[in-house]
Amino acid sequence: MTAQQFFFIVFSALTLIAALRVVTTGNLFHAALWLIVTLAGVATLFVLLEAGLLAAVQVLVYIGAISILIIFAIMLTRDVANPRQKRLNSWSGVGAIVAVALLVVLAQVVGSFPWKASTLAEAPNDSIAALGKALVDAGQFVLPFEVISVLLLVALVGSVYVARARAKGE
Repeated sequence: MTAQQFFFIVFSALTLIAALRVVTTGNLFHAALWLIVTLAGVATLFVLLEAGLLAAVQVLVYIGAISILIIFAIMLTRDVANPRQKRLNSWSGVGAIVAVALLVVLAQVVGSFPWKASTLAEAPNDSIAALGKALVDAGQFVLPFEVISVLLLVALVGSVYVARARAKGE
């Protein structure tokens, strides 16, 4: 076992533990913090897989923007972090059963897939430049990115509006 494989296994386990804590913690704010740890673990896995661009995007977009937006929404919403609030509802048991059933089905699908050992091919030298051009080209991916940025801005403004309306008693 090489050092890279060892660190991949260690960071995979840490990422899975953090992801499990996201869905099992009772405090919504703590769940958001565990989500940041999970996303950082995924970025580390990208680094170990020598996908530096994906790791940078993971850190900048997901940890730097999405997670902070989620934390702002949590902090601006009242009574979300109330420890007396009931965390489970009548559908929690059904959700757990469906999740376990889905896990069994996915494990069977992954186990029955004919995996082939292959060698890693080198990426073309111009692939990063082509990706950069595709992200800002009007005919390719610039519109989805702009729509997502507007959606995130509307969500942030909406959460501020809801928080202010509750503070004023409206």
